[in-house]
Amino acid sequence: MPQNPIPHANASSLRWKVLAAGTLANVAFSIIVNGFPMTAIQLRTGYGLDAWSLGLMLGMMGLGVAISELPWGMLADHWGDRPVLLLGLGGSALVLACMTVWGAPHSGHTPGLALVYAGLLVTGLLGGSVNGASGRAIMHWFAPGERGLAMSIRQTAVPMGGALGALLLPRIAASAGFDAMFAFLAVICVLCAGLVWLWIINPPDADTPTAAQDHPRSFSALKNTLVWQIACGIAILCAPQFAVLSFGTVFLHDAAQVSSAAITTAMVTLQVGAMVLRIWSGRWTDRHGNRIGFLRWCAALSALSFVALAAAQAVHLPGVMLAVMLAVSGVCVSAWHGVAYAELATQAGATQAGTALGLCNTLVFVANFLVPQAVVKVQERIDWSGVWLLCGGVALLALPLVSAHVRVKTRLVA
Repeated sequence: MPQNPIPHANASSLRWKVLAAGTLANVAFSIIVNGFPMTAIQLRTGYGLDAWSLGLMLGMMGLGVAISELPWGMLADHWGDRPVLLLGLGGSALVLACMTVWGAPHSGHTPGLALVYAGLLVTGLLGGSVNGASGRAIMHWFAPGERGLAMSIRQTAVPMGGALGALLLPRIAASAGFDAMFAFLAVICVLCAGLVWLWIINPPDADTPTAAQDHPRSFSALKNTLVWQIACGIAILCAPQFAVLSFGTVFLHDAAQVSSAAITTAMVTLQVGAMVLRIWSGRWTDRHGNRIGFLRWCAALSALSFVALAAAQAVHLPGVMLAVMLAVSGVCVSAWHGVAYAELATQAGATQAGTALGLCNTLVFVANFLVPQAVVKVQERIDWSGVWLLCGGVALLALPLVSAHVRVKTRLVA
């Protein structure tokens, strides 16, 4: 559909509104996806869950996102970002409102687990719209030499939302119940949908910085071997992060035996540290043009930090030390997201960014679904040291994938 040209000054200011709206939409979804596991202790009590049922409940939203990410990304490339984000956020708000009534335990009644699983699955199916669409919008509005910073700012939404979720959701669930928690999440989705309606538009190509500097790819991102390599590397490196985010509170409560205040402090510190490093790394790699080198270092440091955490648990270091080491490991394995997604979207091209990001997040949330099941099995058959040692090994598996394309020159503009 033809659109009126956007004056240069207005386009320059509008792109920051686009970035803000996309970032806040991701904050909302991160509060849901990454904040929900922070209530694991309350979930066990409120829903009467055993370890296996808890792992399944923590993985259902991730499964929904995994199923829907690629279709949402392809729809964003076809329809544009705005309608996809509005549909996803609005639908998520509706499902969460239904969970408030039928999916929360209250007045001595515990809902059937099948209903709760289904509600979480559908929330993930709808929320999968947020990742690819908001990243595609940034690709259209920011020039190649600015995308590392812009995508890193967007990716701070994940730890920011996780930190807010860690601070708020356990308290709401413990004091007011899960019905209040689901209602709170529904309201957040509605507010972010309003910002998307106001600030995100689908720009004419001639009005964006990508037009002169980023030519469309002649083939689909799904046929791009390099895109697949980067996407697989991202998904593998996300697995240890999901282990920390899904079961960090349980580990600190059951194994480290630290207080609730210490657990909250450790998890919030992890998320804030990751947020700061994501912004710094985006700016730094934009200036130096070394995204791949940075990703390799993150994978190696993540592996080392998890091996150290496994050793610390094996020799029974004090709980406070374990909490600090868990936070450090979580920061190391969470600091690279903006850089990796910027590289992925750059290699795919702006016109295929939604598809590439959708593909990547499909793989990422397959990991999000599988990791809780794996953690439960490893912890039961070995112990927590085995869980963290496995996380270190998985981080090492990402190294060949992020190194395979090290000779490909990142397309940056000075």
